[in-house]
Amino acid sequence: MSTETMFWIFFNAFVLIMLALDLGVFHRKAHKVSFKESLTWTIVWISLAMIFNGIIYLWKGPVKSVEFFTGYLIELSLSVDNLFVFLLIFGYFKVPQEYQHRVLFWGIIGALVMRAIFIFAGIALINKFHWVIYVFAGVLIFSGIKMLFQKDKAIEPEKNPVVKLVRRLFPITRNYHGTHFFVRKKKILAATPLFVVLILVETTDLIFAVDSIPAILGITRDSFIVYTSNVFAILGLRSLYFTLAGIIQLFRFLNIGLALILVFIGVKMAIMDWYHIPIQYALFTVLGILLISILASILIKPSNTQKENTIGN
Repeated sequence: MSTETMFWIFFNAFVLIMLALDLGVFHRKAHKVSFKESLTWTIVWISLAMIFNGIIYLWKGPVKSVEFFTGYLIELSLSVDNLFVFLLIFGYFKVPQEYQHRVLFWGIIGALVMRAIFIFAGIALINKFHWVIYVFAGVLIFSGIKMLFQKDKAIEPEKNPVVKLVRRLFPITRNYHGTHFFVRKKKILAATPLFVVLILVETTDLIFAVDSIPAILGITRDSFIVYTSNVFAILGLRSLYFTLAGIIQLFRFLNIGLALILVFIGVKMAIMDWYHIPIQYALFTVLGILLISILASILIKPSNTQKENTIGN
């Protein structure tokens, strides 16, 4: 058995153990996740990612270590954009806070499976058809420009085709039934609103994966680095949501920063056959854009109109 195969096995075993501990021990009973608890878990997941990055450094060297860190930073940053949508979904369906962790837990299980499929399919396509790189680059540039000029997001579940399909397949109960996704009423299996929320979370991640997977493939095509950096970013997403839920609206310029990162990675990908941007410069560029967008959000005071919109939300 090769060293890389052993790392694949050990890493996936580690992920399964952490997920089992999460649901079976730390969150066996539904409860409102406090800021202290979520902040602790956010620090834990970031620390584990950095420890793993140290292992990558010792095993594969400094270049692969920088690739992992850059990929992790990009995926975590793009995941923050998911949090805005999660806030809207939970608010639209009035999901009780004690049920939100369960939705995000199972949503992330689905996200891990979908991301793995996207990653290996993307790498296989690039290796077989080199021109796919330019398609991915175009997707990133287009997505970045679209994000730069898009208006405020709105949740319209009635227009979601997957939600429409669920409504056709199952009757939907009016009220929540604890953390259950399905209940039996008069011997008929019915879906609860919590299941509809889960479907929306899954489809949201699927849409975001169209941007995030090409973005990290613009940094590296090492399947192990791409997969592990994605997994660490996704696993830390739940705790990050509960940590930032109360203040996420303050990061007004983060979307602009994320849009510029997508365009930068897209351009990097498009010109890689003629000019290779060193991974260190890519990392500094991503870090710089993120820091500037966060500092701008903190230092530049919103206008009266923006304040009213924030209060209204």
